[in-house]
Parts: sequence; structure tokens; C-alpha cells
Amino acid sequence: MKKLFLALVAGATLFLAGCGIDGGQLVRDGVPTGQILLINASSSTLTAVTVSTCDAMSHGFNRLPSGVQLRPGDSYPFTVSAGCYDVQAGYGWSTGYAWADFNDIYVPAGRQYTLRVN
Repeated sequence: MKKLFLALVAGATLFLAGCGIDGGQLVRDGVPTGQILLINASSSTLTAVTVSTCDAMSHGFNRLPSGVQLRPGDSYPFTVSAGCYDVQAGYGWSTGYAWADFNDIYVPAGRQYTLRVN
């Protein structure tokens, strides 16, 4: 019984990893890259940005490096393989959380796609 349970857990883990529960791999081997430039044009500091492939099961984790926040007027480039992406940028305050959604963004190889959070 214990072996069956461990096999089921291992199978579920592999299945979820393959579905892109972490938002998917942004740079894939052998695929030309482009860039998503996120500009914070809002009056709030952005504390989290998720970038996921359009076919990923979730938006995944915060893609900003540890300790990095985007203050008003700041921008941050994300290098990605050419393809389709969903982006969320957000900030928190004492009573909740707000975000901007950008869906089905197509980034061509060798080009930059600019997103502005207002």
C-alpha cells in the first residue's frame, strides 16, 4: 500500500510539473528569444510580476529577483523565448492586493514587447 501511495504521489508530481504549474519555462533551448519590457507608469510600487506561457496551468511564481521592486517610473526586462505569454503585475497594501493583467501577448524573436502598468 505504501509503495502504491508513493507511486501515485510521484506520478502526480511529474504530471503537474509537465503542465507548467510554475508558469512554464521562459527561455527554452533552441528557441530564439525576445523580450518583455514592463514599465511601471502607476503611482504604486509593483512588488510581484508573474510571466507564464499562455498554455501554462497557472501564472506561476513572482519572476522579479529577490528584493527587486518596481517603483513608479521603473522598468524591468524579461527575456523570453519567442511565443505567447500572460503577464500579471501587482502590488499589495494593508487591506488587499491589486494587479494588472496582460493576456495572450505574442513576443516575436529578436523584438521587444512593451507593457505599461497604469
